[in-house]
Amino acid sequence: MLFSSMVFIFVFLPVVLLVYYLAPRKIRNFLLLLFSIVFYAWGGVSYTAVLIVSILFNYLFARQLSRDRSPKKLWLSIGLIFNISLLFVFKYLDFFIDNINEVGLVFIPDFVGLDEANIVLPLGISFFTFQQMSLIWDVYRNPGVQKLRFINTALYISLFPQLIAGPIVRYNDIIDQIKGRVETLNLINSGIKRFILGLFKKIVFANSCGAIADSIMDSHVDDISTPVAWLGVISYAFQIYFDFSGYSDMAIGLGRMFGFRILENFNFPYISRSIKEFWRRWHISLSSWFRDYVYIPLGGNRLGSHRTYFNLLIVFLLTGFWHGATWSFVFWGIFHGTFLIIERLGFDKILNRLPKVISWGYMMLVVLIGWVFFRIENFNDAINFVGRLFGFGEDNEALTVHFLDRERIIILALAALASSTFFLKLKILGTRWLKGETSLYYKLVSGTIITIMLLYSVLLINSGSYNPFIYFRF
Repeated sequence: MLFSSMVFIFVFLPVVLLVYYLAPRKIRNFLLLLFSIVFYAWGGVSYTAVLIVSILFNYLFARQLSRDRSPKKLWLSIGLIFNISLLFVFKYLDFFIDNINEVGLVFIPDFVGLDEANIVLPLGISFFTFQQMSLIWDVYRNPGVQKLRFINTALYISLFPQLIAGPIVRYNDIIDQIKGRVETLNLINSGIKRFILGLFKKIVFANSCGAIADSIMDSHVDDISTPVAWLGVISYAFQIYFDFSGYSDMAIGLGRMFGFRILENFNFPYISRSIKEFWRRWHISLSSWFRDYVYIPLGGNRLGSHRTYFNLLIVFLLTGFWHGATWSFVFWGIFHGTFLIIERLGFDKILNRLPKVISWGYMMLVVLIGWVFFRIENFNDAINFVGRLFGFGEDNEALTVHFLDRERIIILALAALASSTFFLKLKILGTRWLKGETSLYYKLVSGTIITIMLLYSVLLINSGSYNPFIYFRF
């Protein structure tokens, strides 16, 4: 069930809110857990069986880790192996079978090959598996953890606002809110506004830019010109940012409606001046997860420069592989890791001395080239597309004007402004001009704007316009 669907906005969410706030406080977590399972089951009952089994096993692992006299390292190892194996079987098994078959056909004359498992990828398995590993890691690291309750643990894993596509919520960051939180009208009001903002970003910006990106990047490279190739990758950069940050905004807003304060996941990454800064601003929950649960345990930067570079490559190799089981994703991760190492070798000092526009241009060039490999899963096709960006191959100028019209130009211009701090600064100026957020003028203006954003988004949804969600496959 998409957050950006009519059934969610006008049926599921109102019902959940009504039942939740009419119910006694002591059963609200149980009701949220029940509705979260229903929300997940909407995408397929078989997926739900995987989620429930995974929750049960991880709860048992966490219970063993919370006991004083249990062999904690053994249970931690068992828990991590279980979760990694689960992710491997459902997400990566066919990838390894394909590569084994390719290698076997090359080196073994009569190699028959292995049959693919053809296992359907459960929705959001990468996100909820990482949350479960956070659970057992955090319980392992905190010997003074309070007694675990199944309802609380299951809700932490399956809470529907962030179940399908994050943000990845850390156990230590939210367990106290699950055990006891205070819902206020101000928090609910801010949650509704944040949800509408995310919905608008998703429906108006991500979907519009995605339609441009798909029409270009799904074309054969010989059918597009160099300017069209740049238009395609820039449109995709806007699509993935507004798609994912819009979903994160909706998740944060939904959390607030139920009293939760979910941490931010994006902080204007496209204004960065280095790849290091980009990863501090992009998908913050994933970056911090890999930092705390992989990079630091590997030694971080404490074991010398060479080990630091190795650790960075491992982290970004896993980051790429986490997103998808293709060599393009693997390359995308290593590509970013390589530039982080280059910056650590001293290039970051040069960037700091350069004019902002040049260092920003460097960051955007690296990120845009990386997005080609993220979007085009066939590695050779991605290489050819990057070649077209820089003028290699035969240009086809005939299709240049086919992808833009006045409406799309306006959307791209607004998307560029919205991916910067332009509208944030405009809001600050408007707040001062309207004499603060508590003034009647501010409430009338902001209320009108947010209502228009909601109505326009709903109008586009109801019209049956292009409405994919690209992070479902992760």
